[in-house]
Amino acid sequence: MRIPTTTFTKLPNHVAIIMDGNGTWAKKRGLPRTMGHRQGAKTLLEVVKASQSIGIKYLTVFAFSTENWSRPQEEVDYLMKLPFEFLAQYQDDFQKSEIKFQAIGKIDDLPEPLQAKIKEVEQQSLNNTGLNLIVAVNYGGHEEIVHACNQLLKQNKNMITEADFVAQLYTNNIPDVDLLIRTSGQMRISNFLLWQIAYSEIYFTEVLWPDFHKKELIKALKAYESRDRRFGGIK
Repeated sequence: MRIPTTTFTKLPNHVAIIMDGNGTWAKKRGLPRTMGHRQGAKTLLEVVKASQSIGIKYLTVFAFSTENWSRPQEEVDYLMKLPFEFLAQYQDDFQKSEIKFQAIGKIDDLPEPLQAKIKEVEQQSLNNTGLNLIVAVNYGGHEEIVHACNQLLKQNKNMITEADFVAQLYTNNIPDVDLLIRTSGQMRISNFLLWQIAYSEIYFTEVLWPDFHKKELIKALKAYESRDRRFGGIK
């Protein structure tokens, strides 16, 4: 069921989510951590559909960080397989729903089958006009900033502007984040979109990611609606 945008007096243009709590969710149920990640993928699909219905234009989710490689090999292997399965299963649904997909991060370091699937879905959805779904995979905010600096060094610039710098970020074609959501009760940024969240509203919730259903997204949006964004100024 479509939730009309008139339900809200103010909507964020760009929502970013740190999807935390999959392992805790599984542990509470006596399940392996991989089952928490699988349930988290189902929640992601629900949140993608809800965001599209509500009228959000950009949704960025943190799927795998540059630091996650240090996790147990079995879990890492599963986390490399899960995005491939997710895209393969839902790419036709994304196409029907006009969802535009993009991955950001050190994509070239991912397994080749996943790289190929990412490129396939990006190309397939390139001209779609619905929700922009951005998945950060093998992503780190520090690494992105260093990458941008190195790209500028190649241009032999003596002085750079903010616009020059932004043009070299992975998110150069994406507006800054209006609302950052983190689930599972953790209150930290975890090296996610450090430049892009400079003036974001931040919403922390105790809810574990696999339990973050549509009603929880609406709670976050209602919290955003009540915020007074000043961007350093005074109203």
